[in-house]
Amino acid sequence: MHPAKIGPYQIERKIGAGGMGTVYQGRHVETGELAAVKVLPASMAREEGFVARFNREIEAVQKLSNPHIVGFQESGVENETYWYAMEFVDGETLTARLRRDGKLGWKEAVRISLQICIALKAAHDMGIVHRDLKPSNLMLDKDGNVKLTDFGVAQVFAASRLTVTGGIIGTAEYMSPEQAQGRRATKKSDLYSLGAVMYAMLTGRPPFSGKSTVDVIQKQRFGQFDRPRMYVDDLPYWLDELVCQLLEKNPDDRLADAYVLSRRLKEIEKKVELSQSGHTLGHETSGSYDGDAPTVSAELMATHAEEGFGGPGPGTLMRDLVRAEIELASEGGRFSRLVNSTWFLVTMLLLLIAGGVWWFRTPALSPEEQFEAGQEIMARGEGPEWLKARDEYFEPLMQEDPERWRDRVAPFLERIEFYALQESVRPSPLRRERNETDEPRRFLRLARHYRDVGDRAAATRVLESLCLLLQYHQNEQATLELARQMLAELEDPGENQETLRPFIAASLAEAERLKQAGESTAARQILRSIVSL
Repeated sequence: MHPAKIGPYQIERKIGAGGMGTVYQGRHVETGELAAVKVLPASMAREEGFVARFNREIEAVQKLSNPHIVGFQESGVENETYWYAMEFVDGETLTARLRRDGKLGWKEAVRISLQICIALKAAHDMGIVHRDLKPSNLMLDKDGNVKLTDFGVAQVFAASRLTVTGGIIGTAEYMSPEQAQGRRATKKSDLYSLGAVMYAMLTGRPPFSGKSTVDVIQKQRFGQFDRPRMYVDDLPYWLDELVCQLLEKNPDDRLADAYVLSRRLKEIEKKVELSQSGHTLGHETSGSYDGDAPTVSAELMATHAEEGFGGPGPGTLMRDLVRAEIELASEGGRFSRLVNSTWFLVTMLLLLIAGGVWWFRTPALSPEEQFEAGQEIMARGEGPEWLKARDEYFEPLMQEDPERWRDRVAPFLERIEFYALQESVRPSPLRRERNETDEPRRFLRLARHYRDVGDRAAATRVLESLCLLLQYHQNEQATLELARQMLAELEDPGENQETLRPFIAASLAEAERLKQAGESTAARQILRSIVSL
């Protein structure tokens, strides 16, 4: 049952619901204008963190004014109900379109992707990373125009962080590998998600799917997807390559930004037309084509004109121009002459041969030997070498053959991640606490600090509160386990006795001696001082 009225809007029907609220179709009681009204559920409105995140979503949408992003209209609070109204898009989501049509033709996919690029560029230029780009957050109006919506988990660069760096934010099937690892999302994370959306438009399925969210997240980190051309026979080679580049695991291997992607997308149709017409792409001379054809300097053209080379054919002209370019390049500078000298090249060749001999004489470990090496490190007990086992042995095995190694390697990876989490909350002089953005870990460090200075009651309060909150965050189960472990250590009387500081113990002994000597006043003063400290 939906509310009858929210703010100045008469509610007509429920449109949808997500992790950060419910969206209704509303009509303004005075203007009659339709709007999409998003409401924060009452259960979330009682939590400051959710209210702050909802307000941050409003802040993000207010900053953006772009024809391909839903427009903000107004917001308010009524009877502790937080809401905001945005542009109503009369159409359907990309999810509904794909459910109906199965998949889209490559030209239609490119057309939609270009509009998404415009929306992402506008958001990124304002310092906003969407972090949850997926078909259900892309609206298609009746004219086929795209509108990006739902900035509920968007990251505003300039705002204080309300979400944790160690937490996983996004939708598994369209989540970047760095988000799946709990690392901070960047604009290249949005590009990965767009690559996954393009993959779904072209093939009718996301790059990765699985029986559970955890399974999909593991595949995002270590899995290898099938190229789109395996499912689409007429897909242009350039588009297939572009989607695969967007889906690179390493953000540095993806395109620089949404603008560069839009330029590459615009080139594809031109390249297809040129290839079908029989032209050679490398020598296309159209001024509108941004290909990689070799250019000839104006200086060289002028040189040929002055020497009277007005009538040679194109083959002769190209031969002479190439020869001139080679002559100019051969002159070079001091560095060029050094690099091109015989002794330098011979030295480099000898070094290359020596490196090759060393490389081939060093036997590469087989997958089973890699696993055994990692297993041996794990058997030595917790320590920094566990991270080496993860980076050099276990994760490469998961990347190479996740199906074979998942069951054997996953338990070790879980232990290593828990160890890394424990290490991250230990005090470190190198850690800049004032720049801390991972809230649960910051509170764990605070509890550890209270424990170390002897304020066990304060440490217990922090840990009990943190455990209560972490129960509602499925992506923070490792943090919850560590908090419970620390709490159990605090509640253990034996542990308390063992960690009692010598200074306090000596003071208690002195109070007992004074009491036995009949100096009760002095003994009470010592005890009051201990309690005060």
